[in-house]
Amino acid sequence: MLKKVNANENRNNVEIPQVRIGDAEFPQPFRSGLEYASPARGTWNIVHTGMLIPEAHEIFVCASCCLRGVVLTAAEMGAMDRFSTVEIREHNLLDGDMEELVIEGVSDIINKLPKRPPAVLVYTSCVHHFTGVDLDMIYERLRERFPDIDFTDCYMNPIMRKSGMTPDQLMRSRLYTMLHEREINPRAVAIIGNDLPTDEDSELMYMLKSNDFTVHEITSCKSYEEYQEMAESAYYISYYPDAAPGGDMLADRLGGKHIKMNFSFDYEEIDETFAELAGALGINPRKPSDIADARRVCEEELAATKELVGDTPIAIDYTYCTRPLGLAKMLLIHGFNVQKVYLDAVSGGDKEAFDYLKRKYPDLMLEPTVHAGMRFAQTANRDACGKVLALGQKAAYFENTNHFVNLVEGGGMMGYEAIYRTARLMREAFETEKDMKELVGIKGLGCEGGCCS
Repeated sequence: MLKKVNANENRNNVEIPQVRIGDAEFPQPFRSGLEYASPARGTWNIVHTGMLIPEAHEIFVCASCCLRGVVLTAAEMGAMDRFSTVEIREHNLLDGDMEELVIEGVSDIINKLPKRPPAVLVYTSCVHHFTGVDLDMIYERLRERFPDIDFTDCYMNPIMRKSGMTPDQLMRSRLYTMLHEREINPRAVAIIGNDLPTDEDSELMYMLKSNDFTVHEITSCKSYEEYQEMAESAYYISYYPDAAPGGDMLADRLGGKHIKMNFSFDYEEIDETFAELAGALGINPRKPSDIADARRVCEEELAATKELVGDTPIAIDYTYCTRPLGLAKMLLIHGFNVQKVYLDAVSGGDKEAFDYLKRKYPDLMLEPTVHAGMRFAQTANRDACGKVLALGQKAAYFENTNHFVNLVEGGGMMGYEAIYRTARLMREAFETEKDMKELVGIKGLGCEGGCCS
């Protein structure tokens, strides 16, 4: 039965969807249905990610209602000079000229640009799949017309969210389809699939550079030629889960070796994944003394943070990192009062932490972020007493707190650094309030310092 939802509903009596982790099911704790989008916008979307390719031009071919959001993203980024659209209208569907619309529309845009781009990302939408548009033919014709331009297929297709490769996985793989084959440098490595640059202070960067590897990362490329230099890499390293398909594609197409690393908050798993990296690269593993020092730093930082925050309630959300339950497990083991984790599904990488928390901390609450009932969550928490420390923008918004760590997608952290840096950021957030409402509304956190330049 349909229920009318309006502004006059008594929001104070709305039941917020939540489940004890002890009662939750893996991997879907919540039933899928009508979805809500919170105002927390710090995570990147397909417009932001595509702009990481220097000098590339994006062209979206969609209906006007779909174009509104991506146009606003490009405008907010200050990147309208690298962004164009082709609008699909009803008569295009009825006349059966969808292929012609894409080919002629994209061609007209390219011919009118003040400068010919070296690469063009063409984003088609769900309507192209519904109508059986011949996308292969479209790209073949475009490449014939513009042999000096690299084209790649990108997608703004919500029907792909529930099966096969997700739009995010596809977008991250598309970043590397335009790399041209070149001579392999056995001492070159490409870190792939990240929106944000890997922190220079991380163990990963230290291990690579101290062993004289040239490190390529799309986040640091300033020109299309510099982007093309990534093709010399003998190894492709991914540690963001949705980047893995792109690494496999590169290995098949260019011949390098794809090394998948696990982003983790568990000491043993961190050591294991770095030992595997050392073996794959043919270099000496980290010394036991270095590992002991790294663990000591983590323990000291966590102890200092626990002493400061005490039993302050802590909420975590999945936008902070790819393993929010792994983070919750680590903090709970160290005595922190983690009360909530905001997520809509549990990733395979978090399965071990899910099972552990289910046994050891069954009262930990899970809350969704897209369930329609969450539209009243902030209102319900507005009058809550006491300070809440949040890790992630969605947790900060739903908990209505100005004490939060403003970071998305792991923030470039990797290895032990993810633990000790998180502890430091928690202390900073506890002691200093931020303007939550102002900050969470900024799209693509960190983008203004990189891909928009």
